[in-house]
Amino acid sequence: MAEANRPEIQLKINSRRGIGTGNIIHPVEIESSPTPFLAATTAGNQTQTPSPFREIKHFKKWFPWLIPSFVVADTVLFVITMYVNDCPKNTVSCVATFLGRLSFQPFKENPLLGPSSSTLEKMGALDVSKVVDDHQGWRLITCIWLHGGLFHLLANMLSLLVIGIRLEQEFGFIRIGLLYVISGFGGSLLSALFLQSNISVGASGAVFGLLGGMLSELITNWTIYANKMAALFTLVIIIVINLAVGILPHVDNFAHLGGFSSGFLLGFVFLMRPQFGWVSQRYTSSYSRVGPRPKYKTYQLVLWLISLILVVAGMIAGLVSLLRGVNLNDYCSWCHYMSCVPTSRWSCDTNPVSCLSEQTGNQYTLTCSNNGKNGTYWLNDPNSSQIRGLCSQLCR
Repeated sequence: MAEANRPEIQLKINSRRGIGTGNIIHPVEIESSPTPFLAATTAGNQTQTPSPFREIKHFKKWFPWLIPSFVVADTVLFVITMYVNDCPKNTVSCVATFLGRLSFQPFKENPLLGPSSSTLEKMGALDVSKVVDDHQGWRLITCIWLHGGLFHLLANMLSLLVIGIRLEQEFGFIRIGLLYVISGFGGSLLSALFLQSNISVGASGAVFGLLGGMLSELITNWTIYANKMAALFTLVIIIVINLAVGILPHVDNFAHLGGFSSGFLLGFVFLMRPQFGWVSQRYTSSYSRVGPRPKYKTYQLVLWLISLILVVAGMIAGLVSLLRGVNLNDYCSWCHYMSCVPTSRWSCDTNPVSCLSEQTGNQYTLTCSNNGKNGTYWLNDPNSSQIRGLCSQLCR
């Protein structure tokens, strides 16, 4: 008899999260109403039966401070790099000379409004020869925090803010920080295995790692999404467009691909959510008539294990191959098209520039070894940085 009069539990679900729309259920904690059992009221001969009310809330929101800190750090490092570059001292002509020591290299040398390649190398850019021959493996990490120019910095930082803040709010600074750094390392590693003639810098690999993490988070937490296919389609379109930009010259798409692949696998490891049934049962067990439910679904655990094995094995194999001087282009003759597709409008030649120099008094004649162009310059005691800058402009 007591079982028949037992009040029913009413669960109210707040769904606030989604890609573009609030369409995801994120249960985490339960909050009882101030009056869980409403007082019985009588109207004539009718009596309202008291019923408890409980609400399962969405997952805790974290305060995002790490991603903004990354943006500040990258911006400060760019200013420091431009200060070290000192264009007026080391280059014949500069852009935005009103900035003084912070002025940019000529457009022909650096169209992104930034420093010279020699300055970036000095600051810690990824240079495969230095990693392999001089054992400077730290460049695989330091290059993530450097940028080739103002345009490069603005594009990466805007993407990082848009993607990273949302993820940090949902999963916290530890998981997103690890995802960002490890993905950046993975991007640098793949870049070094394919692009061994030029230096590489930028946070693009780490940013693509966050995009990859978003995709795997959607897959592994599939059951908590309401508009699953719409969210998946939107995210895939965004990823495809961003990767397509990588086929343009002067863009390191191998860093994008390496970062995305690393982030995609790490998303299964770091961004897995408990299933809704386990969370709801945890807080309503006293009223539940069903058996206990597992915290994670079987497919989540399988993806977690496979991804962890793949990312660890891939990182170790890639690092060992790099330190042994392996060039993956020797094993894949068409892979270079994934980073740049040559057209009638641009060339994908990434060979380092070099020039032959002849001096007659203050007259210097440079001949580009790459394309045969020559130029004559009147210089008063130029330093090596000025000569390299003029050579770079001549060969481009």
